[in-house]
Amino acid sequence: MNNHIIFVALLLTGCAVQQDQPVPTRLKRADSFLGIHFDFHANTDCTNVGANTTPVMIENIIALVRPDYLQIDCKGHPGISSYPTKVGTPAPGIVGDPLRVWREVTAKHGVALYMHYSGVYERQAIRNPGWAAINADGKPNERATSFWGPYAEKLLIPQLRELAGDYGVDGAWVDGECWASVPDYSEPALQAFREATGIQSVPRKPGEPHWFEFLEFHREAFRKYLRHYIAEVKRTHPNFQLCSNWAFTDRMAEPVSAPVDFLSGDYSPQDSVNSARVSARYLARQGKPWDLMAWSFSTKPTRDQKTAVQLQREAAVVVALGGGFQAYFKQKRDGSIYDEQMPVMAEVAKFCRARQALCHRAEAVPQVALLFSTAGHYRKLNGLFPRSYANLTSALLTLLENQYSVEVLGEHHLSGRMSQYPLIVVPEWEYLEPKFKDQLVAYAKSGGKILLIGKSSGLLPAVRGIATTEVTGLLQRVRELFPEPMVEVSGSHGVDVCVARNHGKLLVNLVNTSGPHRTQSIIEAIPSVGALTVTIRHAKKPVKVTLEPAGQPLPFTYRDGKIQLTVPQVSIHEIIVVETK
Repeated sequence: MNNHIIFVALLLTGCAVQQDQPVPTRLKRADSFLGIHFDFHANTDCTNVGANTTPVMIENIIALVRPDYLQIDCKGHPGISSYPTKVGTPAPGIVGDPLRVWREVTAKHGVALYMHYSGVYERQAIRNPGWAAINADGKPNERATSFWGPYAEKLLIPQLRELAGDYGVDGAWVDGECWASVPDYSEPALQAFREATGIQSVPRKPGEPHWFEFLEFHREAFRKYLRHYIAEVKRTHPNFQLCSNWAFTDRMAEPVSAPVDFLSGDYSPQDSVNSARVSARYLARQGKPWDLMAWSFSTKPTRDQKTAVQLQREAAVVVALGGGFQAYFKQKRDGSIYDEQMPVMAEVAKFCRARQALCHRAEAVPQVALLFSTAGHYRKLNGLFPRSYANLTSALLTLLENQYSVEVLGEHHLSGRMSQYPLIVVPEWEYLEPKFKDQLVAYAKSGGKILLIGKSSGLLPAVRGIATTEVTGLLQRVRELFPEPMVEVSGSHGVDVCVARNHGKLLVNLVNTSGPHRTQSIIEAIPSVGALTVTIRHAKKPVKVTLEPAGQPLPFTYRDGKIQLTVPQVSIHEIIVVETK
């Protein structure tokens, strides 16, 4: 009896000691830099979820990669939850409470935990009458919920509150949102459209009268839906951090108008370098913490794992522009992970961490502004938020592959800031708002330079400083209008130049973009580029120039306001750091 009492006392003492141990502080998403995303879109085939989700598995991820946060599956596009939810529809077989295990282990190690949660895209919820958007043919959409139905009130908001309150997770990366939204022909939607616009004849397809107004109405409906559910969740759980995947990015290219805590998107699993080149440049000026997610595997022709060097380059495109980075790895159908894939992410993490102190939140030095016109973009689309901007991508790649430092900016980025940019390029937009056109003309009259490409050529009057060209003559015109960029690099066209400042230092990022990354799904090796001859126009003679992250001193000459030096080679991402103090 006495031994039993002693044993229980020891157990209680041990519990008290364990409870008294301080819980490590977890970074807010605004302060985070590196993460891993896992999902598996649980469905009715998932009959053993949690059976192999162990503390050891999660601790191994954290020990190898040292992420700031993990994002894991809780409800994917099928609408089936991978934890024992009391609000939604759980998978048919759940062993224990795997989400509780993820939360306990991540909290123990000071790692934030976010949920992959499918929002608008919800195949289970739309089985309920009145929950699905209605297509133009009168049939329910097969994947999208209606903004005029009860989905947000009856499932989305209650389930996010369950995740925040019952599990204490840090936030949610809500997937399937703007990009899955569709025009809705349900009676409540059509009635709201008629009342809001006064338009009685509803268009059913592109080309019919008022098609643009119909799409604009639904874009605003998405914004209202987003603002509503975020406000409702934060009313009860103000510290729960929310992101709507691809909202207010190049996929939804407009000012931020909802209280999201951070911006994010998963760029294309194929042609990933080019996808990241556009997205990162748009996100960098949106005024919110941001990251981009690489797929760690290709999807065509087969779902093969990418190599560490391939993912490092995809990360470099993002990191060089000041953003955070995460990579998406698959979970198995029981919710456990593929342990053998984590060493690849560990190598990628080491690469990113070596650049974090210099690059994270660095601010671009204004050089070439490439206009991503919200007004022009939305007027040419036949959906709400599709990724459709070949005109922009073509101009961007031409500029980058000739070593210009380029930002992708909307009207809201440029208004009031045009004078900071030596050159603004307008890439074949067919429409600009009159007030913005007036600002462009005033910028040109005050000494700024504008280059209008192709279809854009008739948008502005003939004014000194405004030139026009076809895509084939783009480079010649750019050289005429902007003959002395801050940084000139020669020796290879396969390197992106990103000029930025951080911590009082000038950063010249050099990212190796050579090779067949557009067409080759798996890249085993990336040949180095160089040597590169670099000229940096700089008002003061630097006290030190180094090549980072290795900390290698770079010999240089300084004459007539120019730093001249040679970079022997660029393997994936090197940073010339210029210090004047």
